Amino acid sequence: MKKIIVMLMVLFCAASLAFAGGAKDSDAVSIGAVFPLSGGVAFYGNESRDGALLAIDEINAAGGLLGKKLVLISEDDEGDSAKSINAFTKLTTRDKVAFVVGSSTSGPTKALTSLAQQQKVVLISPSATAADVTSAGDFIFRACFIDPFQGVVGADFAYGTLGSRRAAVLYDAGADYNTGLADSFKKQFAANGGQVVADEAYQSGDVDFNAQVTRIRAANPDVVYLPNYYNDVTLQAKQLRDQGVRCALVGGDGWDSLIDNAGDEVLNGYWSSGFASDTTDPRGAAFVKSFQAKFNRPASQFAALGYDAMMLVLDGIKAAGSFDSTAVKNAMAKLNGPYVTGNIRFDANRDPIKGAAILEIVRKDGKLTNAYKTTVNPK
Repeated sequence: MKKIIVMLMVLFCAASLAFAGGAKDSDAVSIGAVFPLSGGVAFYGNESRDGALLAIDEINAAGGLLGKKLVLISEDDEGDSAKSINAFTKLTTRDKVAFVVGSSTSGPTKALTSLAQQQKVVLISPSATAADVTSAGDFIFRACFIDPFQGVVGADFAYGTLGSRRAAVLYDAGADYNTGLADSFKKQFAANGGQVVADEAYQSGDVDFNAQVTRIRAANPDVVYLPNYYNDVTLQAKQLRDQGVRCALVGGDGWDSLIDNAGDEVLNGYWSSGFASDTTDPRGAAFVKSFQAKFNRPASQFAALGYDAMMLVLDGIKAAGSFDSTAVKNAMAKLNGPYVTGNIRFDANRDPIKGAAILEIVRKDGKLTNAYKTTVNPK
């Protein structure tokens, strides 16, 4: 009799656990995120993670999605491709997610794309701009414009708006992002009728750029294109100004947070961004207000792109009427509508067709700030 009672208790506990697990599974859906939450580009990852979290919180506050509450599970890849793979593997095997937002930069994101395609996991990067990020297959999307477009935008702005005719370029030769922007800038600037008078490269981790700056100064450019991340640009701008190079500096979205790390040497600086925080667009302005209220800090373009990347997934789920990843990726490919960073629709490569904002670094009320200058739309 005692053995029977024990067996019944075991069966009851097992049934209770199964029921509890089923209730948990039926009440919530987990969505994964892989971002550099620490390391050299942690700013990008934390901003995008928080933007994605805000999107989920808003959907949950409105009653959830298809009767489910959403849960964001974030993993830190530290901006490292191997760690990005480990994070993705954990999310897809242990947490059983079918949708992943990430990563922030192109290298770690490209490390995931073949895995995501093979496993039929929808992967969308907020900010990986290398041209081949989405080439692994139709489960791979991004919310940002691509490097060639950003380089073209920089060249057109320098030539057309700034009136530049002699350009110097200084870029990290060991990083896909930097070389992608540099190559497209040089090609477009020459096509516009300009001359690239100095083409200088460096290696990741370098901190002394004075040799390259000396050659740039000797070439007498009227614009210097710096398609690099903010931590490098901080040093490069100072060394350029210290050697007397006073012309305009132009860069890409890697300049985000530059004003938090640099001084007046970055004045007369312009950069292409996926979002302008001083936007007057109602949807964008509402996002800026909500982000400030939740996180007590201004929203960057990476926060806006993280929010849009998550909303694109959620809109795909809504349009599909299902959490099936194949149905969702098919629905996402057909989306066309207004988002925080502008109207978004996808081309055949699942790259968004959208414009780029040009921001100018100015001093206002005693501190550096990014001010909206103009928007360059795809031709």
